[in-house]
Amino acid sequence: MTAVTHPTIAPTGTAASALRDNRRRRRARSVLVTCALVVAVAALFVFTMMVGSFRIGAGEVVASVLHLRDNPSVDFVVRGLRLPTAASALTVGLALGASGTIFQQLLRNPLASPDFVGITSGAGLAAVTGIVLLEAGGLVISGFALGGAILAGLAMYLLAWRDGVTGYRFILIGIGVAIFFDGLIGYVLSRARLFEARQAMHWLTGSVGQASPEELRLLVGALLVLLPVAVLLQRPLRALELGDDAARTLGTRPDLSRAGLLATGIVLVALAVAVAGPIVFVALVAGPIANRLLGPATGGILPAALVGAALLLVADLVAVHLLPTPLPTGVVTGAVGAPYLLWLLATTNRQGAGG
Repeated sequence: MTAVTHPTIAPTGTAASALRDNRRRRRARSVLVTCALVVAVAALFVFTMMVGSFRIGAGEVVASVLHLRDNPSVDFVVRGLRLPTAASALTVGLALGASGTIFQQLLRNPLASPDFVGITSGAGLAAVTGIVLLEAGGLVISGFALGGAILAGLAMYLLAWRDGVTGYRFILIGIGVAIFFDGLIGYVLSRARLFEARQAMHWLTGSVGQASPEELRLLVGALLVLLPVAVLLQRPLRALELGDDAARTLGTRPDLSRAGLLATGIVLVALAVAVAGPIVFVALVAGPIANRLLGPATGGILPAALVGAALLLVADLVAVHLLPTPLPTGVVTGAVGAPYLLWLLATTNRQGAGG
């Protein structure tokens, strides 16, 4: 009996040890990549406040932001002019990156970004309606955009519900809703006068430089609550990636977890759009880039959020300081993201993962 038992136990012990080593390596890589991204985002955040017509050293920027030293001229430039834009790029990027990877993992499709499933279009329609028909501005437009995004997400969830919500149906309905909303945006713009039409088009392009302090405070407060919630929901998200039956076996309630994850993702992207307008492609590319960096530890929500922040900070630097004429941030993200989308469509079709 001893001779029979040994060969059975040895491979099991070896497999368990290999599994533990693999899990340890994945955790170590995830921590290493996340820490590296935190350092990179912090460096970019400071750097965006150093450059401009009035150049400031990194030490002066940090001292001014943290109120460590009083220098009226530096404080005016840093706190009064550059900090709001940098903070807007940081927070909007975090929200878009986290929201994008939640959608992509939950719907199990790399194309399932909030940009393409109607959430952003719902915000755009509501904001353009407020600008053109009600001649509203400022915080009211942000409120319209927030409400439009949440209503669009709720409508898609209800339309996609059929004894539960499946990713493929949600994406198809989302694409249909997005096209419908885009058509309505075109109709509303065709009825606008020149001034309102230009104002609406500027908002639709998306820029991190248009956020008011109240909008920024709202987004910061929401991130402090929703990012930890999203990280806590990462375990059920991984279970849902295996399918509903496997998720139930692992102790996850699929419908409840899916509703919570969708609500978190929708509110994050809705607040980001309300603050900066519909900045495209950041939510689409942040998750895949984070997965490349994470390797076998793929699927981290926090790394994806940090990649989104880094992308938006770099895009704002390019849009404001490297181009001959300063442009809205959305122009740069669109120019970089469109080729990526074409590559993603080609590779997804080749792999047969496009649904």
